[in-house]
Amino acid sequence: MLLIPTFCLLLSFLTISCIYLQNNVLNSFEMAKKALYIFNPEHDLALASGETNYMAPASARQMASELALLPMWYAEEGSVVLAPSAYNLDYVKKIQELLGLSVDLMTEPELASERNLDIRPWGWDIAIRKRLLDLGVEESELPSIEQLDKLRFCSHRSCAVGLLPQLQLGACFCGESFYLTFPEEWKSFVESHDTCLLKAPLSGSGKGLNWCKGVYTPSISGWCSRIGNQQGGVIGEPLYNKVEDFAMEFRSSGNGRFGFAGYSQFRTGGSGAYEGNLLISDAAIERNLSEYIPVEEIYKLRDRLEQELSLRFGTIYNGYLGVDMMICRFPESPVYRIHPCVEINLRMNMGVVARHIYDHYVYPTSTGAFQISYYPTEGTAWRAHKEMEEAYPLEIEQGRIKSGYLSLVPAHKKSSYRAWVFISKSVFL
Repeated sequence: MLLIPTFCLLLSFLTISCIYLQNNVLNSFEMAKKALYIFNPEHDLALASGETNYMAPASARQMASELALLPMWYAEEGSVVLAPSAYNLDYVKKIQELLGLSVDLMTEPELASERNLDIRPWGWDIAIRKRLLDLGVEESELPSIEQLDKLRFCSHRSCAVGLLPQLQLGACFCGESFYLTFPEEWKSFVESHDTCLLKAPLSGSGKGLNWCKGVYTPSISGWCSRIGNQQGGVIGEPLYNKVEDFAMEFRSSGNGRFGFAGYSQFRTGGSGAYEGNLLISDAAIERNLSEYIPVEEIYKLRDRLEQELSLRFGTIYNGYLGVDMMICRFPESPVYRIHPCVEINLRMNMGVVARHIYDHYVYPTSTGAFQISYYPTEGTAWRAHKEMEEAYPLEIEQGRIKSGYLSLVPAHKKSSYRAWVFISKSVFL
């Protein structure tokens, strides 16, 4: 007779437990944040200006608009990208069907009604914060002004100057960089080098550079005075005989530690501006670099950087961080050496985009190139897109690109910017 009450008691307990678990699961879903990605390539310029109401040049605004969907290639599953729907929605649907991306589009009018977002711009600055507030995002979902001031301080190139000596790990390493704050220092540095490079402390992507040839001209003097007054000083660097550009990418999840996220091997133009990335495996990049430097030295540098970045930025920054480097040639032994810290990008960067594209969307035995191209004449970008689309048809196997050309954003007749990949079949991993 006691079995029935005992059974009923057990059933009640299980029912209550199930309701409790169900509520917990529902609460966890309600609390889960949806990641929202924003492409704001004007970030470096906004950071340099330090203005809340910064207005980027027309070319930067056009780039942000035309390449707005670029984050879908590195966004996590189930996230959204901020972009106008008018000419982007069809492209998103096409890529979802073609490669199985589970990333959707969100428009600015929709943003005001969304809550509990994990907002991930290309880079954080007070201008993008102000823009998001104006679009109706709650202030509680955004970093504080104090947090962004710390990020701006850490993005100053003087931080890279301070880190560089800690990365001189032996004979296979090189590089000098100086933070110069007085006019007599600027003049002395230029005149003591046959060739040198002056950099604005807050700039990026090949901007804010001044190439000098041993003469401190009135033009250079005026540039130094302007940059010094705005940003506290000028960075001075000797020129090196560069043979390769590459980077190490790291990621912090806000837990105080940076972990290695992959390599980037890229190309820059004569002015130092970014042109594009190789789409190859991390193992292939290691093999490329080991033609110049023993791979053990590369590992040693990678480990040291994890320690140094965690120490400097681990409690301040949450996201990807790239350290640009060079392989340089010297007349004496060792002939090739690593410059381990040309600059630090405390933001998303094209190297991470390329790493994600290769790792997630390129067929394992294929390789290729990722490129951002600018065409000042209307119609030129569209013609180049159509020619490549026709000449190199896309071949997809097992949900990955095996060969061919693919535009990473919608292409239009009035486009000036292209983001695209070209993939070829290969056994080189």
